[in-house]
Amino acid sequence: MPVSMTLTECRGWLPAGKRAAVCFSVDDVHPATSRDEFDAGGDLGRGALGHVERLLDRHPQLRVTLFVTPDWRLRRLVPTRKWLTRIPFLRERIHWAPLTPRGHFRIDRFPQFVAYLNTLPRTDCALHGLNHAHRGPRMAVEFQEQSRATCSALLQEARRIFATAGLRHVQGFAPPAWNAPPSLCAALNEADFHFVTSARDLNTPVSERARTAMSGVHGASLIHPMWIRCASSDGPTSATARPCRLVHFTTNFQATSTIERARAVIEAGGLLSIKAHIFKTGGGITMLDGLDAAYCDHLERIWRELHRRYGDALWWTSLAEVAGRCRATLS
Repeated sequence: MPVSMTLTECRGWLPAGKRAAVCFSVDDVHPATSRDEFDAGGDLGRGALGHVERLLDRHPQLRVTLFVTPDWRLRRLVPTRKWLTRIPFLRERIHWAPLTPRGHFRIDRFPQFVAYLNTLPRTDCALHGLNHAHRGPRMAVEFQEQSRATCSALLQEARRIFATAGLRHVQGFAPPAWNAPPSLCAALNEADFHFVTSARDLNTPVSERARTAMSGVHGASLIHPMWIRCASSDGPTSATARPCRLVHFTTNFQATSTIERARAVIEAGGLLSIKAHIFKTGGGITMLDGLDAAYCDHLERIWRELHRRYGDALWWTSLAEVAGRCRATLS
């Protein structure tokens, strides 16, 4: 049955004495190494994850959320089967580039990778899809037209892989390419996920009432956490499962953003939600927010300035911790 969703404000999420908050998260973490199309974490501290180590070492207040894909399958991030993509009807039903075999990068096959993630200090891991792949032109947008039941099955498989691998994780979810249709949000709520990051907006001017209009969900708060409430044609989807307790976060800052934008979020009493992707170049593309040395330098300059200007009034926290405070207000 069709599912719709609405977003409502979450109040009282900031602790007493704090004027604003800072979170940092990294997408696309999985066991691929520099011997593959790109290093997404498989080289551990010797490679891309070494940048995460550097930031944690130099900024004791920092908390990091790594969004990990349990069974990554994209070999290329740009189309390679170009003539097939021009055929009507077929173009929507094929993968536009070859995939790695199912299970090739499944994290439970990489115990050293999992052990490394488990030992990173002040670091949470959370789900980033299951395979990060889909048929048709939006080849990296995993969740599109699937039903709530299909979304539930994909979430269950992703959680099973995390559990089998022994990866310590929080109950959060970042849908690939920020695309979280209502059916996915309903499935996340029913499975008691605590939060989802399903909007990115780097352009909308910052204000207390600013709403997202870029990637993913439109109309969410640019700077505050919100509740996602889902309903089906015959009533709330939670009627047979659980009350709606799913918190939504917006990414509002990345490598191309300025210190002025960061200060504007803080001055407005919001959550400065900073995003990176674990690799800079690979699979046929270059990420503007790939976590390389230059992005680390940019972040460190901004964090030093924020700490100098705002000191203890800033809450350096994690997405899971903010979601926990939001959910506590419902108790």
